[in-house]
Amino acid sequence: MSLDGTLPHTLAAAPTLGDFNELIWWMVLLKVAIVFVFLLLTTMFMIWAERRVIGRMQNRPGPNRAGPFGLLQPIADALKLPLKEDIIPSRADKLIFVLAPIVSAAPAFVAFAIVPWGTTVSIFHHRTPLQLTDLPVAVLLVLAMSSIGVYGIVLAGWASGSPYSLLGTLRSAAQVISYEIAMALAFVAVFLDAGSLSTSGIVAAQAHGWYAWVLAPSFIIYLFTMVGETNRLPFDLPEGEGELVAGYHTEYSSMKFAMFYLAEYVNMITVSALATTLFLGGWRAPWPLSLWSGANSGWWPTLWFLVKVFILLFCYIWLRGTLPRVRYDQLMAIGWKVLIPVSIVWLLLVATVRAWRLDSHSTAPYVIFGIVIVLILGLITMWDSAAQQRAARYAGMAEASAEEAEAAERAGVPASGQVTATAFPVPPLDLPHYHGVAIGNQTSTREVTGA
Repeated sequence: MSLDGTLPHTLAAAPTLGDFNELIWWMVLLKVAIVFVFLLLTTMFMIWAERRVIGRMQNRPGPNRAGPFGLLQPIADALKLPLKEDIIPSRADKLIFVLAPIVSAAPAFVAFAIVPWGTTVSIFHHRTPLQLTDLPVAVLLVLAMSSIGVYGIVLAGWASGSPYSLLGTLRSAAQVISYEIAMALAFVAVFLDAGSLSTSGIVAAQAHGWYAWVLAPSFIIYLFTMVGETNRLPFDLPEGEGELVAGYHTEYSSMKFAMFYLAEYVNMITVSALATTLFLGGWRAPWPLSLWSGANSGWWPTLWFLVKVFILLFCYIWLRGTLPRVRYDQLMAIGWKVLIPVSIVWLLLVATVRAWRLDSHSTAPYVIFGIVIVLILGLITMWDSAAQQRAARYAGMAEASAEEAEAAERAGVPASGQVTATAFPVPPLDLPHYHGVAIGNQTSTREVTGA
């Protein structure tokens, strides 16, 4: 294996870091234009596909008037947004209010620069890799850009001067911190096995097996974190319209709102392309197409790459049309109590196997393996103990509630306001004013139900 992580027999087909030192300026500009147009067109297609697919899931047609099959509906929406009134709240910090959508959208485009979407091809008689650029630490650029993109959301909520926007900002910051840690730990397992942080080297290392199978726990963890990172259902708590109106972009309209909308979909495309690169073999053909000698040459790899990316994007739509939004405490518990501990334990196992492969005569891997087993048993014991404590606490609350209800019944007091023992605090569901009963000196208007 070479220093950049590529296998010797794949050097002729797979790009290496050295290939990016010989690019000419117009070729770089051409690739930038291709990536930019691809992300915009894919965003428009995703908007149409999401509305059509969810419409079919909900037994309705979806957009079907603007153009054949409603394909021109995204163009109509794109023309509508700039024509809407651009409102800036009087209490907003105008400069930061304007810059926040740009800070949110720009990193999403930059992160796609290190994604390889094909092998080395000839463009205008110049041999060039189908990738904008590559770095020895290319995947770290994605993590850096996702962290910077959060600043746009934070600044938007703070500059709006609205409590709903600020609450959405706080949720988003906490959510990204939680899920970005698990995402980074999932990446580390790939780095250890591939011996490289460059995306071209990682794709070359999957010539004999995709990491989706070799490192299946890391792939599953990344699938969870990519949904949490992009604030999509069922993890779209920063935009929860049920309690926050629209979250961090409540006060935004016209093109500023469109920038946040664009950033969300470009982020979806970027994390799906990164999942394809790190875990699904990148541009390599799936089996049995890989048995064909020309499957990984020419422009065919671009087709395999796009198919994998669009399958992951379809899963985003599928989740939105299938799963309800989770509670915020459940969202954070999944990140901190499940994904991060499992990622750490799995990473220790991967590091142990890697060390054993490099030096099978050393006793250190066996010691580490024993420590990992002890940690796994300790985590299982802690989770079981915590579950038993919660069950005992809720059982005590239920008994206390039942005793209060019996006491109220003996005293002849209606028990309509009692609080049930649940895992999450909820308001009483049968208060008197729900039925038009006067409370104190005020009377409430009874809701018209047609009864």
